[in-house]
Amino acid sequence: MTSGQSRTRPAATAPGFGVYVHWPFCAAKCPYCDFNSHVRHGGVDEARFLAAYEAEIAQMARLQPGSAVASIFFGGGTPSLMSPRTVAGILGAIARHWTIAADAEITLEANPGSVEATRFVGYRSAGVNRVSLGVQALNDADLKSLGRIHDVAEARRALDIAFATFPRVSFDLIYARPRQTLRQWQHELGEALALGPGHLSLYQLTIEDGTPFAALHASGRLAVPDGDLAHDFYALTGDLCDAAGLPAYEISNHARPGDESRHNLLYWRYGTYAGIGPGAHGRLDVAGRRRALRTERHPETWLAAVERDGHGIVEDEVLDPAAMADEMLLMGLRIAEGLDLDRLRATTGHELPAAALAPFAAAGLLAADAGGCIVRATRDGRMVLNRLVLELSSALRPAVPDPASARPGVGRGGPA
Repeated sequence: MTSGQSRTRPAATAPGFGVYVHWPFCAAKCPYCDFNSHVRHGGVDEARFLAAYEAEIAQMARLQPGSAVASIFFGGGTPSLMSPRTVAGILGAIARHWTIAADAEITLEANPGSVEATRFVGYRSAGVNRVSLGVQALNDADLKSLGRIHDVAEARRALDIAFATFPRVSFDLIYARPRQTLRQWQHELGEALALGPGHLSLYQLTIEDGTPFAALHASGRLAVPDGDLAHDFYALTGDLCDAAGLPAYEISNHARPGDESRHNLLYWRYGTYAGIGPGAHGRLDVAGRRRALRTERHPETWLAAVERDGHGIVEDEVLDPAAMADEMLLMGLRIAEGLDLDRLRATTGHELPAAALAPFAAAGLLAADAGGCIVRATRDGRMVLNRLVLELSSALRPAVPDPASARPGVGRGGPA
């Protein structure tokens, strides 16, 4: 579609601003996990870390002041190892430096083994209104092989407590596990859906470099499904969730309409967010320039840096338009609502030519709305998303100004 044509399109959704808080500590390290998580058997000085979180929040607010916080996400690690008092202190610091919207989504990740009813009540009193539980499997043997320290009975008790305490509950499962069959996964996912969650995060097991699972896989002692079977697992997952009223709104995330994770949508819609804590990433709008920030990964090194400098930032890069376009493409094609091509152009000054999209549309990997302003990856396209993004990224180009827009009295179908 040329820039001079009019379009019928839905109203654009403003991505908003969020805060991600990383708590890097776990009770045990899972063999498949490459997240920035650390075990500290001697305990953690929470008061000292809380003071450092408060200091780094203040620094991020100096970089991007005056924002309204639409969502806050406590990730990890295992944030449910934090005391409710620490969570309340961090939320208080955020409220002192920004404005937290009255309807802000405030999520805390928890592992079933660390769930206590009184602790959950404390988080709710602190302001948390959504919890995400790392269940990972509803099978004791597989929980053990995944290195989880809870069993199915603990997971179910934790879910009961969560449903009784929080207005919104999500939990995670990992599928395509070693020796798992499609029939077994169909039964297990059916059990999960019968629990009535509004949101499920369902991840295929992947082998991450540097993990114990990677060493086992390299030695031939751990097998994962091949491409065809992986596709069958993904298709079955989508079919079962669709039938239960929890369609995929992102590659691995399923929700009843209206129960999507607003914080994750903020990422995928290319909003801005502050990353607080060891190894956190952020994207801030500083004086009209989008900046990518990352903090020191190692918890105690981060702590010392914050106490010395007021922050633990180790990377701070101004993103050029091409880098922003690459990020928007990667994020936008992950979600079912798709990539807004007008917003891509308005935000980054880059565009995707129709000729670059056409072959993938013909192959059934991409689809567009009737007006052509939104492009989406189909279910088959999401299965090969990395290849799609790589090839489309090479086709991104600076937008050529529409000559008609320079002529007095002549309008165009402009960006939302």
